[in-house]
Amino acid sequence: MIGKIQFRIFAHSWISDWNHGNAHFLRGLAQELVQLGHEVRCYEESSSWSLTNLLQETGEPRETVLRRFRQSFPALDVRFYVDDHTFPRFAEQELKEADVVIIHEWNSLEIVNAILSLKSRFGFRALFHDTHHRAYTRPEEIQRYPLQAFDGVLAFGEAIRQIYEQVYKVHPTWTLHEAADTVHFQPLAREKDMDVVWIGNWGDEERTRELEEFLLGPAQRLRGRKIVAYGVRYPDDAKPRLEQANIEYRGYLPNLTTPEAYARSALSLHVPRTFYANGLSGIPTIRVFEALACGSPLICAPWSDAEGLFRQGEDYVCAEDSSAMESEIRHLLTDDLARRQISRNAIDTIMSRHTCRHRAMELVEICEQLSQ
Repeated sequence: MIGKIQFRIFAHSWISDWNHGNAHFLRGLAQELVQLGHEVRCYEESSSWSLTNLLQETGEPRETVLRRFRQSFPALDVRFYVDDHTFPRFAEQELKEADVVIIHEWNSLEIVNAILSLKSRFGFRALFHDTHHRAYTRPEEIQRYPLQAFDGVLAFGEAIRQIYEQVYKVHPTWTLHEAADTVHFQPLAREKDMDVVWIGNWGDEERTRELEEFLLGPAQRLRGRKIVAYGVRYPDDAKPRLEQANIEYRGYLPNLTTPEAYARSALSLHVPRTFYANGLSGIPTIRVFEALACGSPLICAPWSDAEGLFRQGEDYVCAEDSSAMESEIRHLLTDDLARRQISRNAIDTIMSRHTCRHRAMELVEICEQLSQ
């Protein structure tokens, strides 16, 4: 596999990021692999859950959504398939010349099995890619997959990697963190019309208590400040609670427009799901990388950066409880110098360690190890 690598990557969705944060990193990673001179084909099911919901929410024609995506990611070759009896034939045609096939963990078992059945015939290496918490929270769902048939696992955090190695007995495994797509996520010069922005989904009661403590509680006490929330899958009872807490809810925000939102807000918040603050400590979500890449001064609810990806207190500020969150917001909104310093620190850390170009080069190194 020395030289140009033929990558084939199967993911739930490339076109839509509606409740699908994995698309953020995957797009940037694939884009950088192409820039490094490799051939990349990206696959998604033609009626993916994310894309279907995006079209329903926005009311836009499918053709408009596809055209906008291709304008934003002209280097990506995205191909659609139907998840039915026709897929094996499709896979056979598409994987003949593949060197490395990456299968993201949101693919159906039928799709995974059909791809793996071609491994010995075509000689490609297959990697399972996990960027979620199911290996920890719902192991029975992951154990349905024939993990031993893969040539290895890419995990987006050390805690997840250890589960595959120690619990599922998969070898080899690698930690491949997510990272910022700095082609699209950069600082922008904009007038501030928000004090605080929270961009994230409510999410199946996985962080309701945390949102109450670190978003709604402080906002309730920060009357007179402009606090805005974006995201999808907010239950009906959450919306009036946001309004009562002095938070303006604006619904779905296409991911590529979030740099604009970060630029227009003095501060941004990160409230991790429960799992990432305890058993999966050390794994930041993609929003952290993106906010820091945009130079947005970020205040986080508690999470342990166990892998030392960032510099707490320099790249971002951590608030231990609701009162501390309120205090940090009040302080940073009145300290222009502190905000500018945090912004500079964050951008420096992202550009030196956590861009999708960094991850693409790491992935190429992993593929070279597989070829030895």
